[in-house]
Amino acid sequence: MNRLSFSFSSLRSAYASGVRVEDVMSEALRRIAAYGDPAVWIARATAEDVMPRARELDAMTRDERVRLPLFGMPFAVKDNIDCEGFPTTAACPAFARTPKESAEVVKRLAGAGAVPLGKTNLDQFATGLVGTRSPYGAPRSVFNAHYISGGSSSGSAVAVAAGLVSFALGTDTAGSGRVPAAFNNIVGLKPTRGLLSTRGVVPACRSLDCVSIFALTTEDAAEVFHQAAVFDAEDPYARSRMPDEPLIAGAPFIFAVPRAADLVFFGDGEAERLFGEAVKRLENMGGRARMIDFAPFRDAAALLYEGPWVAERMAAVGRFIETRPADVDPTVREIILGGKTRLATEVFEAMDRLQVLSRKVRAIFAGIDLLVVPTAPSIYKVAEIAAEPVKLNSRLGTYTNFMNLLDLAGIAVPAGIGSGGLPFGITLAAPAFSEARLVEIAQRFEKALGIAPGAPQPASDARDEGFIELAVVGAHMSGLPLNHELTTRGGMFVERTKTAPVYKLYALAGGPPFRPGLVRGENGAAIEVEVWRLPRAEAGGFLAGVPQPLCIGTLDLANGRKVKGFLCEEIGLSGAREITGFGGWRAYMAQKAEGVPARAASD
Repeated sequence: MNRLSFSFSSLRSAYASGVRVEDVMSEALRRIAAYGDPAVWIARATAEDVMPRARELDAMTRDERVRLPLFGMPFAVKDNIDCEGFPTTAACPAFARTPKESAEVVKRLAGAGAVPLGKTNLDQFATGLVGTRSPYGAPRSVFNAHYISGGSSSGSAVAVAAGLVSFALGTDTAGSGRVPAAFNNIVGLKPTRGLLSTRGVVPACRSLDCVSIFALTTEDAAEVFHQAAVFDAEDPYARSRMPDEPLIAGAPFIFAVPRAADLVFFGDGEAERLFGEAVKRLENMGGRARMIDFAPFRDAAALLYEGPWVAERMAAVGRFIETRPADVDPTVREIILGGKTRLATEVFEAMDRLQVLSRKVRAIFAGIDLLVVPTAPSIYKVAEIAAEPVKLNSRLGTYTNFMNLLDLAGIAVPAGIGSGGLPFGITLAAPAFSEARLVEIAQRFEKALGIAPGAPQPASDARDEGFIELAVVGAHMSGLPLNHELTTRGGMFVERTKTAPVYKLYALAGGPPFRPGLVRGENGAAIEVEVWRLPRAEAGGFLAGVPQPLCIGTLDLANGRKVKGFLCEEIGLSGAREITGFGGWRAYMAQKAEGVPARAASD
């Protein structure tokens, strides 16, 4: 159980094999208690809270289970969303209240068979994209504890990325459901405004607020969306789903990208490089890039905090802050109370300006299928945010703040790991009610990146001290015969990439199993590898099973990063055939099965 992924496909397989919901919930509670970042949760469920529902689910017949699409999926709820049995604090203890019932969206998901395990941390009153503005602490990126998790839905994103729950609810007004997804290498779906009920959610900007979804894969996020997107007649901002057809599977598509002059990364060369690679990957999928003037999006984004919409935050919680100023984070207090100075004339002027910008954006989307932008231009350390809390927070909203004002839907997806070991993500966006189209393209992008449907991304206690990254070049890659030696030890897929162009690949003599040998040498090439993250506690057993002439050394990846990985001792090349020209073990094995001589690829 301690090696079980909480992705939907993994849990469904486990339940089909006889694993009990009670066992899964016990494991989830164990992981939550053991996780090394106490700032993730504000309130956690106990076994006494969870097990009665788990036993109810276990007692169901097969037919009853089939009628619950999210049967036995543990999930977390951002603590500005009501969940029965837990106080709602919005990360402000003095504001805390105990709801009589769950928010409508939580009811929907629990009714579909999912089990809530607690309330997660956030930037106070959902004001911030950093995840550090909370008296309950600052959750950290699962990749490096020195870096922020992103906000405001900080705890929800970390809970999913760390393998503590299958999915989590966040909220998204200015990017809070997307930035934390990027900083933790998971999926963040921000649906069309009004499709997920906000009844029972502490408002930030009520007219713009969205409930968002964090999951390990696009497929999982889409399933949660389909269960939650039910019209709520008691929510004055609710909207009914409109017909939305995805693109024909594999069909070409046109995507807009900001012109080079409009792209800013604030000196983060790795983010700039990874975004360029993501654009190329989309083109290789059949997409056609169209460079656009990003000014209408940028100008709309400026209206959110530089314009009068901050007054809507004042309308939501300003009275409480005025009466209890000492109980509120100073940065949050300053931002929200700044709304007091806005004039009604400014509001109408901004509304008129937004209409002009919206018309320009509609014209852009008339000729494209979607917009592609970096989810965030860079990631910062907790200490850097502490030194410049407003300036750096503002930077993080560069590619997110416009989306709800312009009535767009968006999905943030992983797009690679930088040379410093930190994740990078992109966001796909399109006009309201385009979720099916965005999900379809996002799934194709996941496949192109090498993320198999249902496969977890870096998860479960994924901190540097608890894991090692390992590059595999042969039968240990996903879907190949020895991959189980990683997955049964809790190994988690990170990315499919290539080495630096300084290696030669050989098919070693003997087998089965047939094995490749990777050797550094002159006139080498870039060879396909997969990077996996393996718990240190399991690494010893795995490494003990590596047979001579294979060994573990340091590999140089194409992006400049160094990781441990499989190499071959020189003695192993006796009787081996060079297959460098195939570019990787998969391509060699595929052509070998078709009877193509190995020498054809190395001539």
